[in-house]
Amino acid sequence: MSEQPNVVLINCDDLGFGDLGCYGSTRNQTPALDRLAAEGVRFTSFYTASPVCSPARGALLTGCYPPRISFGEFNGLGVLFPGMAIGLPTTEISLAKVLSDAGYATQAIGKWHCGDQPEFLPTNHGFDHYMGLPYSNDMGRQAGKPDFMPDMPPLPLIVDGEVVEQQPDQAALTDRYVAAALDFIRSCDDQPFFLYLAHMYVHLPIYAPERFLETSTNGAYGAAVASIDWATDVLLAELDDRGIADNTIVIFTSDNGSLGNKPPPWGSEEPLGGSNGPLRGAKASTWEGGQRVPGIVRWPAKITPGRVSDEVVTAMDLYPTLAAVCGGQAPTDRVIDGRDIQDLWYGDAPSPHEAFFYYSMNDLEAVRSGRWKLHFSKRGKERPALFDLDADIGETTDVIADHPDVVARLETLAEGARAALGDARLDRVGTEIRPAGRVENPKPLTTYDPDHPYMIAEYDLPDRG
Repeated sequence: MSEQPNVVLINCDDLGFGDLGCYGSTRNQTPALDRLAAEGVRFTSFYTASPVCSPARGALLTGCYPPRISFGEFNGLGVLFPGMAIGLPTTEISLAKVLSDAGYATQAIGKWHCGDQPEFLPTNHGFDHYMGLPYSNDMGRQAGKPDFMPDMPPLPLIVDGEVVEQQPDQAALTDRYVAAALDFIRSCDDQPFFLYLAHMYVHLPIYAPERFLETSTNGAYGAAVASIDWATDVLLAELDDRGIADNTIVIFTSDNGSLGNKPPPWGSEEPLGGSNGPLRGAKASTWEGGQRVPGIVRWPAKITPGRVSDEVVTAMDLYPTLAAVCGGQAPTDRVIDGRDIQDLWYGDAPSPHEAFFYYSMNDLEAVRSGRWKLHFSKRGKERPALFDLDADIGETTDVIADHPDVVARLETLAEGARAALGDARLDRVGTEIRPAGRVENPKPLTTYDPDHPYMIAEYDLPDRG
C-alpha cells in the first residue's frame, strides 16, 4: 500500500455557508458531513476565489486568482457557456496534473465548467478519466427560457471525451456519480488516488431523488443537500471498508455561496431554501455570502479531530498544500496565489495570507486583511465601506470613517493586486496575467435533433441561476 495519502475532494455547486448542520443549519439534515467535520478540522473563514462557477473552479484547479489566468470573464460574461472558444489552457498545470505526475490515479466526476471544447476537458488536464456535465445543469434544453437567453443545446453527459447521453435524468445523476466514484476507488488497490467529485447540487434546476424529497423539511433544496450528505456517507463507508480511511484526505467545500432563501433569479416565485447563515449577500456578490463557504478537511492519520479554525484560507490553497503532502511538485516557473496551509490543518497557526482579494469578473471589489474588509465597488459603481468581520460578520455597520489608518493600509494592499492582476473598473491592466485557452471554430458538444429519443426532451422546471 502506498504511503502517499489518497485524496477525495468534494466540491459542491452553490452550497452556502449556512446549509450544513455543522455550520448552523437547522433546515437541512447533514449527519455525515457533521461527522466529517467532527472528525477533522472545520474552517469558518474558507474562501472561494470567485462568487460564480467557472472562475472559482479554474482557481481551485490552478491555485490562482481568476484574473491571473484570464478566467475573470468570458466574452463579457461571468461564466462559460456551451460552445465557447475559451477554456483552461493546457499550459496551465492543474492540481490533477501535479498529482498524476506524482504517481496518482486521477478521476474527475461531475461538473467541470472550465471549457467544453475537447482540449479544455478534464482528460487534457491531468485526469485519467472523467464522467459528468461539462458545465451547469441549467445549460440544456429547459422550460421557461428568458427572452434574452439563447437556445441551449441538449445537456451532454460525458465519459472521458465522448458524449454518452443527452438530456440525462438529473434526479438519477448523483447515484450514477457515486457508483462511478466507488468503481474508481476499488480500481486503485496498488496506487494512491485523487478523486475530484464535483456535485451538480444545489445548482438550479433542482431535480432530487424521490427518497430524499419524501423526508426533506426544506423542499427540493433540502433533498439535494441530503443527497450530497448521502453521497459523502457512501464514500466514507467505502474508505472504512477498504481500510484506507486513516490515510485518505477528504476535503469538502463549495464553489461559491448560495443564492439564499429568495426566489430563484428566473423561474419559480417560491423561496429557494438556501442559506449563507449570518453572512450578507449571496452567489455572484463579493459580500461574504458570495465567497465564504464551508471548508472541511479530514485526515485521521494527521489531523486532530474536532478542531475549528477561523484563520483566512482559500480554495486556492489546496493546490500547493496537496502538492506538498502528496509528494508532488507545484510549478516554480509561475506565480501561484495559494499557500501551503498544512500548519493550519494540523494545529493553531496564523493565516499565510496578508490579504485576500475579492474579484467580481475583473473588478477588484474588496480586500480582506485580518479582521478588516474594505469594499471599493459593487457592479462597476464605487461603493466604499469598511467592516470589522470579527465583530460584525454580517457586514452591517460601516466603520470607514473611524479607521483611516486601516483604510490606507488596505488600499496599499489593493494597489499591489491591481498592479499584478488588474482592475477593470479603474482601467488597470495587470502585469502578471497569463492567457486563457482559445480555439478556432468552436462548436457545442451537442445539437438539437427533433428525431433523437432524448431521455428528457426538455427539463420542465424553469428555475435558473
